[in-house]
Amino acid sequence: MHIAVIGTGYVGLVSGACFAEFGVDVTCVDVDVTKIEKLHQGIIPIYEPGLDQLVHKNVKAGRLHFTTDIKSAVEQALVVFLAVGTPPQADGTPDMSYYRQAAKDVAEAMNGYKVLVTKSTVPIHTGKWLREFVGDNLPAPTEFGVASNPEFLREGAAIDDFMRPDRVVIGSNEDRAIEVMKELYRPLFLIETPIVITSLEAAELIKYAANAFLATKITFINEVANLCDAIGCDVHDVAKGMGMDNRIGRKFLHPGPGYGGSCFPKDTRALTTVADQFGVETRIVDAVIEANERQRDAMIPKIEKLVGDLKGKRIGMLGLSFKPETDDMRESPAIDIIKSIIAKGGTVKAFDPVSMDEAKHFVDGIEYASDEYDAIDGADVLVIVTEWNQFRALDMERVKRLLKAPKIADLRNVYEPGDMRDLGFEYVGVGR
Repeated sequence: MHIAVIGTGYVGLVSGACFAEFGVDVTCVDVDVTKIEKLHQGIIPIYEPGLDQLVHKNVKAGRLHFTTDIKSAVEQALVVFLAVGTPPQADGTPDMSYYRQAAKDVAEAMNGYKVLVTKSTVPIHTGKWLREFVGDNLPAPTEFGVASNPEFLREGAAIDDFMRPDRVVIGSNEDRAIEVMKELYRPLFLIETPIVITSLEAAELIKYAANAFLATKITFINEVANLCDAIGCDVHDVAKGMGMDNRIGRKFLHPGPGYGGSCFPKDTRALTTVADQFGVETRIVDAVIEANERQRDAMIPKIEKLVGDLKGKRIGMLGLSFKPETDDMRESPAIDIIKSIIAKGGTVKAFDPVSMDEAKHFVDGIEYASDEYDAIDGADVLVIVTEWNQFRALDMERVKRLLKAPKIADLRNVYEPGDMRDLGFEYVGVGR
């Protein structure tokens, strides 16, 4: 089978490389000439563990190709994935301009039956719109199918998520399109991956609903953590006791400075916008969005508890990306925390294993360190914002020597409070 993937961003490139690993002939298309040239040179534009090896392997095997020629890619393909960006606009609605242009380019290149599949996260009824729009822009009458195949890739674990997913969702109102998609995903069916067949509209909503629920779970445990701080108990004990209930589950019960990234902030806002359009209230999700913004603000008093007034204070910050194993800075809590520190007269020297170049596009006025110990050297306090593995076993005697005073604000609860205090640190966590 030949497929085309329009868009070589995070979702498109990972999906294309993984389909090629299944033995499918994949052509990834992008309008960005520089990005395609770099991919031809073996330069991967995003950081995702294992992706570079997977791309190189399948390019060498002749199954994975990159081009700016959307016409030739579509003409050869039976399945065409639309995986372009749909970034949020000021009102929370997704910007569909890239998607619309991709749909127009695909329509003009149609030369026979194909299944047009939405991978991008899009508003409800986009599939219905796609059928009408492509039909209106065909150069000649041609049959085609439309499907929705939402992605559930975690940054930092995307390849494993694609190869061994909890489920695959295929949304379509057409039997022929469903059969083509089932054949494409046959390698996963053979390892007994659940294949969920739904209507177009249900598949579009599943993506928003899943991310909004996970964001709600994170926000809930953050609010419980704040209560634990007030009561004087350990949120880890509470989360453990909750998570053992199989109806709740252990995952996403890890308190911190709030969720970020490319999905949860965008998708929660988009879900509320969709609901507004249909005249439905989403009070829970509205509250989640508000509480997540407050959670970032709540981190500053934790730092001030250790060092007092931030004016003139030097903050050694470890971690900038919104989570480990990614360079993604979109909606990262570090951005708001840094801006608040600077606004209060403090200075920041930060280190992150992979996202410092990316961070320069999001925050100004901070110094970047060569490693974790360089960030700490001479600081009034160490602040851990992202729980990278290499921050989990710091040489604490060295940390103590480098800091002006032994003070740690651990916003990801990487360390045990009792252990840190036994080592002579003033320590503040989240809900501990």
